[in-house]
Amino acid sequence: MSSAGSRSAVRSLTLAAALLLPSAGAHADGLASLHAFMTGARGGQADFTQQVTPRDGRPPAPVSGHLAFQRPGLFRWEAAKPYHQLIVADGHSVFLWDPDLNQVTVKNQAKALGASPAALLAGDDARLEQDFELHERGSSEGLEWVEAVPRSGEVGFDSIRLGFAGHELARMDLRDSFGQLTHIRFGRFERLAGRDHGLFEFHTPAGADEIRE
Repeated sequence: MSSAGSRSAVRSLTLAAALLLPSAGAHADGLASLHAFMTGARGGQADFTQQVTPRDGRPPAPVSGHLAFQRPGLFRWEAAKPYHQLIVADGHSVFLWDPDLNQVTVKNQAKALGASPAALLAGDDARLEQDFELHERGSSEGLEWVEAVPRSGEVGFDSIRLGFAGHELARMDLRDSFGQLTHIRFGRFERLAGRDHGLFEFHTPAGADEIRE
């Protein structure tokens, strides 16, 4: 694959991944952690590393960066390496900024997030089981796992597995409609004490192309 083609593939995979967490008993730990995360962590930020495992071909370079969220509906996903990209959801619209292309894509947030990985971070616990079928997946790799299957077939993902260390989200594994796996690891998670609207504002840079969908 050419260098330009590889860069384009990484961009597409990063955006796809971003658009992205009770009862007693041994098999309820994952669901309990998920609901505790959704209700307890009203806002947070963390570093992330994303690795894609394609069905065939050479995997692209890992993507790393920082994310932040504030419930309900505020989300920021900023990839720093190997290429800079930014996704911001401000409660009304989702902005996808690609500096290399000097292009901003603007989407309606309700349509763009829906039952997406980002909705599991920035969404509302009240809608969780309306948008996803939730299944316990036991313990492995030192984490408690839950699988979230989107009820809508139009989101581009077949399933999302979430791994919790206590009540904190440590992993997110996504299988897309093409059988491709995306593994996201979270580190240095911090809860946001209050609303920081500056994190979730976006203004199209002067001279950039803006595409509205």
